[in-house]
Amino acid sequence: MQLQTMSEMLLFVLSVASLLCRSAGRPSVNYLENHFETEEVRSEAIKRLLEVFGMEDPPHARGHKQAPQYMLDLYNTVADVDGVTKDPYLLEGNTVRSFFDKLRSEQEYRFNLSNVARTEKVLTAELHLFKLRPQSTVAFNRHHFCQVSVYQVLDITKKNITQDRKLLSSRLIPIHSSGWEVFTITQAVRSWMVDEGNNQGLQVVVKTLGGSQVDMKLVRFASGRNHHQSKQPMLVVFTDDGRRSATLEGKDPMDTPQLPHIPMAAGPPASRSARSLDYGDEDPGSAAAAAACQRLPLYVDFEEIGWSSWIVSPRGYNAYHCKGSCPFPLGQNMRPSNHATVQSIINALKLTRGIETPCCVPDKLFSINLLYFDDEENVVLKQYDDMVAGSCGCH
Repeated sequence: MQLQTMSEMLLFVLSVASLLCRSAGRPSVNYLENHFETEEVRSEAIKRLLEVFGMEDPPHARGHKQAPQYMLDLYNTVADVDGVTKDPYLLEGNTVRSFFDKLRSEQEYRFNLSNVARTEKVLTAELHLFKLRPQSTVAFNRHHFCQVSVYQVLDITKKNITQDRKLLSSRLIPIHSSGWEVFTITQAVRSWMVDEGNNQGLQVVVKTLGGSQVDMKLVRFASGRNHHQSKQPMLVVFTDDGRRSATLEGKDPMDTPQLPHIPMAAGPPASRSARSLDYGDEDPGSAAAAAACQRLPLYVDFEEIGWSSWIVSPRGYNAYHCKGSCPFPLGQNMRPSNHATVQSIINALKLTRGIETPCCVPDKLFSINLLYFDDEENVVLKQYDDMVAGSCGCH
């Protein structure tokens, strides 16, 4: 009997120990609550950041495709290494999209523009075709130029009949040449945006100066079917989505401020220079200067956010932030507004209860550019206003 009781006790101890071990392996209730709360905050923060970039959801990444060289070159033209806009007047509108041809034919092209919002204003649309070197040497002495015409197809069932297509662009091209040729087709894209059913595609016709058909071996354009992605036919559309900053209106294009550059890993510089913080002659190393209103680094890393799979450039950018006090009296080095100066005086004299000192805030903002893949694997260059604190002041 005693042995049986001891056995039962031993089983009981072992059961309790097993339960404690299982419990120890599980997250505590507090841990789970904190974890879910953190994930909820992160999810909401990502959602709000997407709203800043004009998106509801992040684009779905489908591997590592190469962005067209034209879009990479355009990005490098309008943005610096951190994506900050070099000059807001370099880019027409605030959005540029590149589309690859869906038909993959030699002379007929069609592009899916479903990702362009109908509210966007189409400013310019260009058809980019890569002209290949001639395969044949026949008739080189007789023909040095050809007439290349781009038509909008109005009725796909009658595309070979002249009255069922509309001439968009036409010009002479050297037969011996090779490289990119660009044709303006803005009218066609605008009509497609009004009614998607109008998008019956484009047709390219090549003729001699005498009007006869040119041998396809003599004048060829790269197609998506037979040639490298870097030479595929491409449609480039410049649009404006209406978000352009009001600060650009009425502004003199010659009066574009240059953004000073501060290494993101460094704090405030040890001494003042022409490319450092834009304030007075205080020594930033002193306690007083350290507490004064100033601009400090604030790096936004797209890889840490989880966006590196669909963003081509930049990998992140320095948004900067403003920090510090605005003590009385406010000197011009604090870049105060008149209102801030008056508020500082009222606060110092205690003339009115509850009046705080002015705040250290950005008083100059710059835009950044994002180059990314959308859901249809089109490459988009988009400019976003008021994303970088260019300088700080007391307001």
